[in-house]
Amino acid sequence: MKKVAPLFLIDLLKVFAALLIILHHLSSYGQIAEDARRVLPGLMTWLFEYGRYAVQIFLVMAGYLAAQSLSRYANLKFSANSLLKLILNRYLRLFAPYAIALIFTIACAYIARLWVNDEFIGESETLSQFLAHLFFIQGILGLDSISAGAWYVAIDWQLYSVLAILLISFPRYQALIWLISVLAVSSLLFFNRSADYEAYFIYFIGSYGLGVLAYLASRFQDAGIQRFAKVALILIGLIIAAASFQQVWLRNFLAWFVALALYLWGDTQYPKAIIQKGWAKAIAWGSQRSYSAFLIHFAFILLANTIYIASGIHAHESGALAITLILAVVITSVIAANYLYRWIEVPANKLKI
Repeated sequence: MKKVAPLFLIDLLKVFAALLIILHHLSSYGQIAEDARRVLPGLMTWLFEYGRYAVQIFLVMAGYLAAQSLSRYANLKFSANSLLKLILNRYLRLFAPYAIALIFTIACAYIARLWVNDEFIGESETLSQFLAHLFFIQGILGLDSISAGAWYVAIDWQLYSVLAILLISFPRYQALIWLISVLAVSSLLFFNRSADYEAYFIYFIGSYGLGVLAYLASRFQDAGIQRFAKVALILIGLIIAAASFQQVWLRNFLAWFVALALYLWGDTQYPKAIIQKGWAKAIAWGSQRSYSAFLIHFAFILLANTIYIASGIHAHESGALAITLILAVVITSVIAANYLYRWIEVPANKLKI
């Protein structure tokens, strides 16, 4: 099998978004976040308010990469059996590192409850709650999330499954583009503005759909489909701009700009001038481990807050110590993500139906 060359913008966005969401959670949960805010109030408040927008980057990239993966079936005879295999294989790809991270987070939460009395730790997990997480339906059932990133994995699977179903239902991509565009606009202007839909794909398909259109507009083999997708991408951008006269939604603009960047540079490989540089290798290395880091970091936030309180360090109300622990969480999350990637995620990629 031909090895796929790493793509610079994709890798860069993965690393940036993963780091941003980790820092967002560090600014949101526990005594460490409160004490760090005393030293860096501006930065910590910005991370708390805007760090969550990294999710838009993840969603647009997920749509772009899903379209890249699924478009290979464009000229093949597609069946319901093939569709089911695609959806189940996507589940298997997400499942193994996710399940291990959940178990580790449950263990860390158990330890945290011995010393920390904080709402973000939550109640003791139940078997039904754990099983619901394993089947990605915890949000639909209205159950508390075991980990801060668990909801995203469930939504990613929903979105991928919906895109695969649309592909088999509308093998002519003109109809697919029309439907994706309508769903995206509906999501961006209505569904994404109501918390009632947060557990369902329709809440997020606006950003995801922009990623799908960005791929079809730039890399699909049919020039006519490229032009059609390009027009749809531009029109959605104009709709977002027009809607901002009533109310500005920064996350919609961010999603569109990320989609535009992927349209222009999504297939750009690492420039020869930087490919051997240490920081470029670090980006490529971190990109591969970004999913594992996203899954595992919340457990270390629990542990860091436990150490901070159980040791009595929190009594000093030292912002410098809190910042040190934040850096320690980032470093340990990266180290743990490396092993989760090598020992679990890579071998699990071979699990296919």
